[in-house]
Amino acid sequence: MKRPFVGAFAAVALTGATALAGASPAVAQNAAAPAVTVSYAGTVALSNCSGSLVRMPGSVAADRALVLTNGHCLSTGMPAPGEVVVDQPSSRTFTLLDASARRLGTLRATKVAYATMTDTDVTLYQLNTSYAAIRSSYGVDPLTVSADHPVQGTAIKVVSGYWKQTWSCSIDGFVPQLKEGDWTWKDSVRYTSTCDTIGGTSGSPVIDTSTGLLVAVNNTGNEDGERCTVDNPCEVDANGNVTVHQGTNYAEETYLLTRCFGAGTKLDLTLPGCTLPRP
Repeated sequence: MKRPFVGAFAAVALTGATALAGASPAVAQNAAAPAVTVSYAGTVALSNCSGSLVRMPGSVAADRALVLTNGHCLSTGMPAPGEVVVDQPSSRTFTLLDASARRLGTLRATKVAYATMTDTDVTLYQLNTSYAAIRSSYGVDPLTVSADHPVQGTAIKVVSGYWKQTWSCSIDGFVPQLKEGDWTWKDSVRYTSTCDTIGGTSGSPVIDTSTGLLVAVNNTGNEDGERCTVDNPCEVDANGNVTVHQGTNYAEETYLLTRCFGAGTKLDLTLPGCTLPRP
C-alpha cells in the first residue's frame, strides 16, 4: 500500500462541478465526450494521507458531508483482515484546498461512517457540516462518486493534494484478487504505466476525465518486485494463478459505496445491492 507516513493522495474536484440539487446529476456516457477540467478543488490533506470531499449520486445540499480516503489511512490504525469499522466517533481534521492547491480552511469529522481493508481499502468520514455550508464558506463542491463500474481503457487522472502533482493514464484492467500482506482486495483497478504513483499517495481519488466522476481510490503499488508482501501486492487471477508486476500501481473501485448509502448520506449496509463487508 502507498505508505501514509509521507502523506497520501488528494482528491480532485472539477471546474464547473454539478451543484447539489437533490437529484442524481446526468452522466455523460459517450466515450468521445470532451475531457473535463480536473483541479485540486475539494482536495483535503490529512495528517498522514490525503482524501477528497465526496457526495453520493443522490446526496443533497443539506446532507452532512463525507470525506473519502483509504482504510489504511484510518487514524486509529489499519483495520485487521475481516475488521469493519462503522459509526466510530472521530474528531479528525482535514485541510480543504482550492483549485490551485491553496489552503481554504479546516473541516472536522464527527465519526468514521465506514472503514475496512477487507475486499476493498476505504474510509469514509462524516463531517460536522453540510455540503451547502462548505459551498457557502469556501466555494467548493464535492466530487460525485460514480454509481457505475469503471471501464477498461478509460482515461483517468490521479491528483495529489499533498504533493501537488497529477498523474494521467488509463485503466489497464481489473484484478480479481489483489493480495498484499494479510489483506486481499477484490476487483481492483490496474493503471497503465504513466500513473507511476509514489509512496504516500494513499487516498487519492481516481477521476474519469470524460465525466469528472470519481471511479476509484488510489491505494497501492508493487515497489520492489516481491510477491504478496506489504508494499508489494501480487495479482491472483480467476484460476488462482499469481503474478507480480513490479512498478505497477492500483486503486480500489468506489461504485460499491453508492449502493450502501441512503438518504442523508446515511450508511445502510442492508440496502439491496449493498455488498460491502459488514461488521
